[in-house]
Formats: sequence, C-alpha cells, structure tokens
Amino acid sequence: MKRIYSLLCVLFAVAMCVNAQPQISFDSKSKDIGYILWRNPVTVKYSFTNTGDKPLVISNVTVSCGCMQADWTKEPVAVGAKGEITAVFDAEAIGKFYKEVGVYCNASNIPLYLDFTGEVTADSKDYAFTHKYSYGAVRTNEDEIVFDDVNKGDKPQFEILVANTSNKAYSPVLMHLPPYLSAKAEPEVLGSQKNGKITVTLNTEKLPKLGITRTTVFLSRFMGDKVSSENEIPVSVVLLPDFSVQTEFQKNNPPVAEISSKVLEFPGLKSRQKKSQTVIITNKGNSNLEILDLQVFTMALNVKLNKHIIKPGESAKMKVTVLASNLSRSKGKPRVLMITNDPKNPKITINVNAQVVK
Repeated sequence: MKRIYSLLCVLFAVAMCVNAQPQISFDSKSKDIGYILWRNPVTVKYSFTNTGDKPLVISNVTVSCGCMQADWTKEPVAVGAKGEITAVFDAEAIGKFYKEVGVYCNASNIPLYLDFTGEVTADSKDYAFTHKYSYGAVRTNEDEIVFDDVNKGDKPQFEILVANTSNKAYSPVLMHLPPYLSAKAEPEVLGSQKNGKITVTLNTEKLPKLGITRTTVFLSRFMGDKVSSENEIPVSVVLLPDFSVQTEFQKNNPPVAEISSKVLEFPGLKSRQKKSQTVIITNKGNSNLEILDLQVFTMALNVKLNKHIIKPGESAKMKVTVLASNLSRSKGKPRVLMITNDPKNPKITINVNAQVVK
C-alpha cells in the first residue's frame, strides 16, 4: 500500500508539472492612437500580466515594417507579475496606418498579435487633430490622467501633449499637485503655435491607500491663472492589492469574480433623464469575495452595491444610474471601478456608454 501511495503521489506531482503553464493577459491587444504629427515618433505600450502558474518568458517581438522598433520585458515574468511591450512608430509616412506586433512566448505555440491604428497628419498648425481638448488657447491630447494597475514601489509616468495656439509664449504648469505626483514640462516655455509635453510621474510609495485614489489637478492657461472647473484635469490611480503575502490555503482557494456585464449601454437619453441598469457580481470561487473599493469617475454616475462581501456561490447586485443632466459637465470616460481580493481579477472596470439626444 505504501508503494502504491508513493506512486500515486509521484504521478500527481508529474501531472501538476505538466499542467502548469504561463498565461499572458494584455490590458488591450488593439489600440487607436488617433492623429499624430508627421515625423513625430510615437511610443505605443502594451501592458500584460502573467495569469498562469509558471514563469512567463518572451523570447522575441517582431514588427510589421521597418518604420517600427520594439522592446519588451526581457527577464522572466513571475506568476501574477506584470511586464510591458513597447513599439516605437516613426510617423514618416502621411496618412492612415495599421501596424502589427508579433509576440513569441512560452504561453503559446504560435505568435500572439497586437495592433495599433491611427493617422499621420502634416498640418502641425491645426492642433484640433492631434490635441482635441481645449483649455482656452491651450490644447492637449488628454483630458484626464490615469494610472491603472500599479503596484507599491512603481514609479510610472503619464504623458500629456500640449500645444500653444495663442500669439504669446506660454509656460505649461500643472497646479495643485498632490505629494505623490510630480510634473515636468518639455520645453519649459512654448512659443506661439509650438507644442511640447508634460510628463507626470507617480510615486506609489506616497499614495495614501491601496485601491482607488482620485484627485484633481489644474492646467495653467496663462501666467497667474486661477483654478476652476474649466481647467481641471481629473486624476485616478489604481494601486492593486499585494497578493504575495497570501497563505497556501488562500492561494489554493481563491475567490473568483464573475460579472454579468462589463459594458453598459444607455442610448437615447433625454437631457434630464435618470436611467439605471443592474450588474450581477457572482463569486465562483472557494472563499469570500470582498469588494475592497468601489468608485465612479464622473458626477454623471451613481452606484449602489447591496453587499461588499460575497460568499462562495452567492451574488451581489450593483445598480448603476446615469444622470443625463451631468454628462455634458463631466470630464473623462464614464466608468465604474472595483478593487477585489480575487488574485486574477483584482481590478474590474465597467464602462458606461451614455448618449443624450436633443
């Protein structure tokens, strides 16, 4: 009996090793980067997570033309850890483009393909194409600052392109920065009809808490500018829970979050209408699912959750209400963000597409 038991243990261990494999999950496999200026290279970033149970190794990354250069995380990516693939496009040819990036890794026997699209324009003076958001005479390509899926110790950066459409020199400055954010403008002074960028750096060590942190900064439009709703830029940070301290029991019996819908459509809303939909959150795992943090990113949404701890096999109801009267005054994309204790689904985003008809 002892021999049989030992043999079964060996066979079980071998089976576990055979089944163990890395899995690569991308934040997005396709990106639309919109309009970019001729001969102004752009960097496209693809973040990924190893959601398998074995280290992930990327052996090579290929590009679809000589107009691109690729780089990637070279060291093995541990289970639950993150990596990044970048592609630099030279923007030497005017017109629309579609580019592909091929990823060779030990999570697949065939290459995995990523892509990005956009259009190169030569009209550097028409900043409405490349910088679609207006703050007086200042135009930018972003109207919110988003740091998704960061971990303690990270110092990620977010880039805002800035254009000066006035007839005077302009110094790009972000006002009311919290302690965990810093910003640097390049160049520090923009001449009339010139463009540059502001690089915002996040110091995660100074964040007040895990989960979702929100604040607002303000873009100066001229010397001595004051803060107001007209020049505010919302900031959101998602600091993920640390699962490295889990016990073996917790690792082997995780909660599993299943969402009935991650996209809510609200077409044809009247200007003062309030309309709701319900999202069902089900725990398919073996331990309690906890909703650690829940936030919306616009005054046009209201959210109510009937319980924050969901036992295995049970569900919770989340009511999402759109306030149509606030949509036009809201900046950023309407969405709901949840932080959970599900190791494979610590951040859940529910996007809301709402349209007001006249």
